[in-house]
Amino acid sequence: MLLGCIGDDFTGSSDLANTLAKGGMRTVQYTRIPTERALPGAQAAVISLKSRTCPPPEAVAMSLAALQWLQEQGCRQFFFKYCSTFDSTPDGNIGPVVEALADRLGVDRTIICPAFPATGRTLYHGHLFVGDRLLSESGMERHPLTPMTDSDIRRWLARQSRSGVGHIDHSIVSQGAEAIEAALEAQARKGRRLIVVDALQDSHLMAIGAASRNLRLVTGGSGAALGLPMNFRRAGLLGEGGSRAWAGTPGPAAVLSGSCSTATRKQIASHKAACQPTFAISVDQIMAGSLEAQHLASWFARHQDAVPLAYSSAEPDAVAEVQARYGREAAASKLEAFFADTAKHLVAQGIRRLVVAGGETSGAVVGAIAGETLEIGPEIDPGVPILKVSGATLSLALKSGNFGSDDFFIKAAEMMAG
Repeated sequence: MLLGCIGDDFTGSSDLANTLAKGGMRTVQYTRIPTERALPGAQAAVISLKSRTCPPPEAVAMSLAALQWLQEQGCRQFFFKYCSTFDSTPDGNIGPVVEALADRLGVDRTIICPAFPATGRTLYHGHLFVGDRLLSESGMERHPLTPMTDSDIRRWLARQSRSGVGHIDHSIVSQGAEAIEAALEAQARKGRRLIVVDALQDSHLMAIGAASRNLRLVTGGSGAALGLPMNFRRAGLLGEGGSRAWAGTPGPAAVLSGSCSTATRKQIASHKAACQPTFAISVDQIMAGSLEAQHLASWFARHQDAVPLAYSSAEPDAVAEVQARYGREAAASKLEAFFADTAKHLVAQGIRRLVVAGGETSGAVVGAIAGETLEIGPEIDPGVPILKVSGATLSLALKSGNFGSDDFFIKAAEMMAG
């Protein structure tokens, strides 16, 4: 095994696995920390955790357990994947997890780079942008679980960390890998272990990847891993493994959405405009127990000739009202359990293509219906590949909230069919 990766949610992990597979690495995505040795021939492993919104001690413990398994597989380099919008809070766990991994690996420097230009996430002077908007003005400041009210990743990270936070400006990044390596060395000499690195375009990410060839630990969004496969190829470690032949999955399709992001709400509106069946899930009914997973599964069964969508997605004000009424943790836990139970019923009644929107929702669904490993298939939209559940006739598309075109749900279902 060459590269060992830890993702803090399922959609982000599939995004990373997609990046590495496109880079030519034989990549396996794990739905939990494995108990057996890695699959033969795997060059990269991505362990999907459900730790993004966990308290720091819990997230650290999970991440270190994943790291231990990856170390046992002989990985040469390690990658910690978090969201390209740095989803966290001042009390969040990104900083603590990065520090814990760095401590365990004994490193004095690592890269912090959530940028993903293909989806509009760029870092400029240490500030994270979504399109032409600062992160703190992009709608993420109203995220129901991880509101991002400051776009300065240096400042945000310093609130979470005891390590020194450094920065490498885009003017240095644009000079290429050697300049970045020299800047990393200079930052480390100043005691700055967590080094935020600007990136405005894919060529910057490729240079950052080349500059990471001697780093034991790299962290960021999937974009920060864009150049890593080339390092192994240049070292003669990849060869020409080739990609496995891919076949579509026939059978009924369904969509479950728990994401409340702006992009997902547009996708729901587009799905309705295309006259596809939709079902609005009432949180009040879920909390009261008057809507059960079996009832929703029966509704899906009546619409198997289309691409039916059930969603709990709502505007930020409506989400805030629900959280105030029931408590954030209680409402989130109940919804995730409901989606997990619904997914079990859907698979049992013959659904073979399942699209899931939202990181927390995806984690709950995959935990309920998938085995230990997922195979990486073609990319639907930037950051979202088709996944096949190993040993089952079931394809998945796990969509991060803000990813995908307006027609993503229909597009995903069609591509999954082959």
